[in-house]
Amino acid sequence: MRPHKKMNQQISTAASKKGAITRSKNAANTSKSEGKESELPKRKAEGSPPNDKTLKRSAFGDITNARESNITSQDVKKLSKKIIVKKADPKGNEKANMKVTVTVPNKSTAIQPVLKTHTTLKKFPVSTKPKVVRQKNEEVSTKSGTSQVLEKEIKEDISVISEQQEINLSSKDNSGNSSLYVSALDDTQNDGSNSHDEPQMLEFPILEQAPSPKASICKSSTTARLPEGVEDFDKETLNDPFQVSLYAMDIFNYLKEREVLFIVKNYMVRQPSISQWMRSLLVDWMVEVQESFELNHETLYLAVKLVDLYLDKIVVGKETLQLIGAAAMFIASKFDERIPPLVEDFLYICDGAYTHSELIKMETNLLKVVDFNLGIPLSYRFLRRYARCAKLSLSTLTLARYILESSLLEYSFVSESSSKMAAAALLLALKTKLLGGWTPTLQYYSGYKLEDIGHLAHQLNAMLHKKPKTALTTVRNKYSHKIFFEVAKIPLLENLDL
Repeated sequence: MRPHKKMNQQISTAASKKGAITRSKNAANTSKSEGKESELPKRKAEGSPPNDKTLKRSAFGDITNARESNITSQDVKKLSKKIIVKKADPKGNEKANMKVTVTVPNKSTAIQPVLKTHTTLKKFPVSTKPKVVRQKNEEVSTKSGTSQVLEKEIKEDISVISEQQEINLSSKDNSGNSSLYVSALDDTQNDGSNSHDEPQMLEFPILEQAPSPKASICKSSTTARLPEGVEDFDKETLNDPFQVSLYAMDIFNYLKEREVLFIVKNYMVRQPSISQWMRSLLVDWMVEVQESFELNHETLYLAVKLVDLYLDKIVVGKETLQLIGAAAMFIASKFDERIPPLVEDFLYICDGAYTHSELIKMETNLLKVVDFNLGIPLSYRFLRRYARCAKLSLSTLTLARYILESSLLEYSFVSESSSKMAAAALLLALKTKLLGGWTPTLQYYSGYKLEDIGHLAHQLNAMLHKKPKTALTTVRNKYSHKIFFEVAKIPLLENLDL
């Protein structure tokens, strides 16, 4: 015998003793079982639970932090089973058989994730008690004894079916692909879920049509009926996100409510060192600063308001009056401007009358006096809102601005409401340019009737008729420029007829 054949026989004998299958035996077995599928055990992870207790879980996992709260209708149908329960006859006869359909919720049902949609989710209670559906033309006794017997028998049958269904479902899931690796298995068996006898709150996503943004218009514009002759300006600008049409009416109503927090009283009686004329000189200088630095008009109006609020509470000397104005302009610039001027710029505009530390100290004191509350309603913003709602031209709005800015120099208007001053200035501009009077649209959006602002319009007209003083010409020269339509040169009304 050849050496290699002898060696093969030895290897075959040793392999047969150890129970191993050689290639020759494997070929023989394959020929014998030809036509039949070979059933080899599939691999499974070592740390996985047994097949009879393996549960499949959803791909997303428990992303809703909910337990057993999303049972689909298909799962309920799978768990639905018909059983036969004996029914007691009301007349005391022998018990008849009745087919009863009992729905058994399965604790091992995989939790389906509820994804967020643009629609709302409604919650409603769903009872997991077994539902008994009777066939037609059959009655069940309502006696207490009979109902207790039925309830006890149904509970026993439910417990048996529930256990059987859990085993069947788990084995069915694993039989399809027993090599599926199950890791991070959620413990859905003992998580404190409700029993079969207690109702359970389930959450189901209810698809509803999302409301259109055009349908949800602000209350003051469309939900509430507008007076006759009033145009809905906010509705017309609803598609422009920069107009904030949904909230514009509420914003200005809120600003009007805040006006009571910034009322300035007659503080000149408590200021022995300064006078109304000195205040007018200060405001005229602040207008010049606003023009020199090309600041916003809101910055000027806020600074003047801060000066009045400070003088209403603190007694000052005339040597610090300009320092208060400079600090107010500095604060307003940082509050409203994108690129506010530097401290050195204000020191330069004051011609070196104050030092760096003095300006910073006055800024700190002013902020403490106003309690850092800089969200002050300004007449300039009210005026712009009223003119836009009435769809007035820019030249008419500029004339109203000239009237309103001139009123900043007059101490007699310090105690007046900012929104009311804006309405009176706009009324005088309309009368001056012969564009009519106070329309229903202006009355609606401003909240003021003609009799509420008529006296202020007369006072403003009288102010414009005063002989201009050489020391207070900044506002007039400003609005005599072509950029501002030369509105300061428009002839004034001799007699204002409202």
